[in-house]
Amino acid sequence: MDFLLPHIESLIFSATEPIRLGEIQSCLEEAFGSSFPEPELLAAIEQLRARYAHEAFAFELTEINEGYRLMTKPAYHNTVGVYLKQTTRKRLSQAALETLAIIAYKQPLARSEVEKIRGVNCDYAMQKLLEKELVIITGRSEGPGRPLLYGTSEKFMDYFGLKSLKDLPQPKDFKEPDSEIGEQAPIEEEAN
Repeated sequence: MDFLLPHIESLIFSATEPIRLGEIQSCLEEAFGSSFPEPELLAAIEQLRARYAHEAFAFELTEINEGYRLMTKPAYHNTVGVYLKQTTRKRLSQAALETLAIIAYKQPLARSEVEKIRGVNCDYAMQKLLEKELVIITGRSEGPGRPLLYGTSEKFMDYFGLKSLKDLPQPKDFKEPDSEIGEQAPIEEEAN
């Protein structure tokens, strides 16, 4: 099994997106003309994961979107964040982030549904999300006019480091503000 480690490592390193176990298995079987059972591959991946867990490495082997990828360890996120901030030219606007959040939590949905939730036109934000490949067209609705339906892409999952949509933060995970300006108005009901 030790001879497999560098081959698996090279596949994970060279993949532009998280590489799935089936893709690793298929590639190795074609390259070596031999079969490799999944438990053997998973054991090799765990061995790589243990190797990169050592403090000498700035990156780790992470499972994302049902695949594997080498990623920077959390201790170095700030440094990498500064670099990305310096080299990234455009960030998503607040409108695009709001639109993306709605799509992520309610997908698949039509543009009109997003606009109903946001209360404003979202053509420009939707176009930017499609250009950045964070959102994809998933099909058509059965409703009147058969509008296009939108959902998040694998690039979205990769970008936000999610294994699946179940990993999205839930409303209960959001902390209430410690202090608020003003005081909430009391609710008054009329007695009949």
